[in-house]
Amino acid sequence: MKILLIGEYSRLHNSLKEGLIALGHQVTLVSSGDGLKQFESDYLLTSKVKNNSLLRLLNFGLIRLFGVNLIQNEYYHQFKKLLPRFKNFDVVQLINEDALGVTPKQSIKLYTQLFKQNKTIYLLACGEDCVTINYFLNPANGYSVLTPYLNNTALKNTFNFSLKYTTEAYKNLHEFINKNINGVICSDMDYHRAYINHSKYLGLIPNPVNTDVLEFKPLKTDDKINIFHGINSTSSLKKGAKYFSEALEIIANKYPEKVSTYSTTDLPYNKYIQSYNQAHIILDQVYSYDQGYNALEAMYKGKVLFTGAEKEWLEYYNLKENSVAINALPNANYLVEKLEWLINNPNQLKLIGGQASAFVKQHHDYITIAQRYLDTWNKN
Repeated sequence: MKILLIGEYSRLHNSLKEGLIALGHQVTLVSSGDGLKQFESDYLLTSKVKNNSLLRLLNFGLIRLFGVNLIQNEYYHQFKKLLPRFKNFDVVQLINEDALGVTPKQSIKLYTQLFKQNKTIYLLACGEDCVTINYFLNPANGYSVLTPYLNNTALKNTFNFSLKYTTEAYKNLHEFINKNINGVICSDMDYHRAYINHSKYLGLIPNPVNTDVLEFKPLKTDDKINIFHGINSTSSLKKGAKYFSEALEIIANKYPEKVSTYSTTDLPYNKYIQSYNQAHIILDQVYSYDQGYNALEAMYKGKVLFTGAEKEWLEYYNLKENSVAINALPNANYLVEKLEWLINNPNQLKLIGGQASAFVKQHHDYITIAQRYLDTWNKN
């Protein structure tokens, strides 16, 4: 098959591409590299504005005064120029409704041409969109990345990126895409819960992880236990970083002889994964039911993750609590209690780390997952 993947989110499309190529298919990936993470792409959408401090300042002013975003315009014109190359693919998949990072009107213009010149179109519900944001805005549906906003609506400006999906422009984009796609696939439990009753929903296919390029190392607990917290300043509220920071401070003061704690902020992907290599425990995210891509990679390496591991996820994979990951909750005292349990029972670290690696190999291996995508595309 000839497959076109559009957009990137935490390396999902790169890993899927690698799995599809291993199965003998021809795959092209076009994206902006997922911003700071700098992922590879066959056609990389680039921005001169992003890399120039004066242009960034000008762009900020234009956005504030006129609603004009020069970076979006850069991406729009680059993709428009590439459109003649993106013809006659058997499958086109968008990583998200906002896969190109342009305005909704620009997206509709580009997608109109793209959809005309290709056979079948699929949407991957990976990250936020109109369906997930509307679901998350209802507190009765459980906690989510919007919980901090629901608890304090004064944070509205901080959540503008998420709340844009409630505007008329993004609703129009959603309706346009929904009308033209063959189906929607979700990448994890958080989005699956929102899409379960959607008319075009094709099911959950877990995040693919290229386990061939990762190495499992059994944890050694002869010396101090290393606890790592990698912070992304743009998503720290959504991930509940403050609860981890509070818990880390308590643990560092209480167990100076047993524990070493360290944090990083806004590292590119390659530096981020290097920075946690010596960690036994990684503090990932609080407001989720499932794990993101970075967490899964770390789990395969044998790390113990504090991340999304809610009851719904346990039931889906038929797992016992604390068997492959520790469910993180928005409560510093709870996190301290779980950390203390591991610090005082280091053999549990080895056990959970080994089981985490086996779990990722069984349920997230990139070639197995790529075959599941092929099966789903071929059925629809």
